[in-house]
Amino acid sequence: MTAPDELTLARLAAEVKDLGRALGFAKIGISGVDLAVDEHRLDDWLAAGRHGAMKYMRRHGRKRTRPAELVEGTVRVISARMDYWPGGARDARGVLGDARLGYVARYALGRDYHKVLRPRLERLARAIEKRAGVHGYRAFVDSAPVLEKALARNAGLGWIGKHTNLLDRDAGSWFVLGELYTSLPLPVDAPATEHCGSCRACIDVCPTQAIVAPYELDARRCISYLTIEQRGAIPVELRAAIGNRIFGCDDCQLFCPWNKFARPTEVADFAVRHDLDCTELVRLFAWTEAEWRERTAGSALRRAGYDGWLRNVAVALGNAPTEPAVVDALQRRSEHPSTLVREHVQWALTRHRERRNRA
Repeated sequence: MTAPDELTLARLAAEVKDLGRALGFAKIGISGVDLAVDEHRLDDWLAAGRHGAMKYMRRHGRKRTRPAELVEGTVRVISARMDYWPGGARDARGVLGDARLGYVARYALGRDYHKVLRPRLERLARAIEKRAGVHGYRAFVDSAPVLEKALARNAGLGWIGKHTNLLDRDAGSWFVLGELYTSLPLPVDAPATEHCGSCRACIDVCPTQAIVAPYELDARRCISYLTIEQRGAIPVELRAAIGNRIFGCDDCQLFCPWNKFARPTEVADFAVRHDLDCTELVRLFAWTEAEWRERTAGSALRRAGYDGWLRNVAVALGNAPTEPAVVDALQRRSEHPSTLVREHVQWALTRHRERRNRA
């Protein structure tokens, strides 16, 4: 087949963006595959051990920063952004301010974003194939060693802020990303420029001081890491700072000035399920494993596992007011078969005992 000329490729790139919007993506951008600068930053981050127990960050060698080594023939990456802010959810700051409630990161209140984005990216790829003919491509949504934020920045979807999340001047940061690696030499978009300026709101508000310097995150202190990726015990010295955050953390986004421009999602899959935006901790802690499986079906919450869920809620209950319902809920789990759960329950009970003794 004859290779498409520059004009044809430019028209195709414009079509790709129109097709993406029709599929529910808020923005589409196209980048090349040079990530040399980001590769050095990743090397430094790994050398400092800031990835914690996320061994997979090292496992694939250079495939994360060299797209053509992950998918042979890749010359461009189509980055797609989908907004997830659930407009009908309970006020996030209000939930954080009520220690009796469990706080779930806004992206996890509805359907698992992997299940939302991946089929749409595949549909986008098939639509491109109808127009451009058979070519090499592969879709990714957090499913392989992909340096998605750097690629999205290079594709003009936003800049990487001081909290290390991607930011868009017109939409803030309440969005998730997906990618299509492609062999089509489409024209690339201009990279986004940075607009954090002297602001340090995200750094100052981080409950566990995980943003150790502008643009530098130590995952080992990050509540999202601790409540999702960390499989063992949560470090004792960080438990009080976790507050009522039982799955992930949004503080660095909630207090970012750019998110005043964020718009509620139009994707119904991201609507709140099972009142997870404002449920009392004692109710969440009482869920049986069968109930947890039923209520987290198709949800990102599954990643923590049931024991991880109980561990997280136990920590939040330890930070909750010392009330009979809270203490009773913890005592009912004090003989749980999981050593992990029991240890966190005992920590929480000790906290309440110490408070009573001081009263």
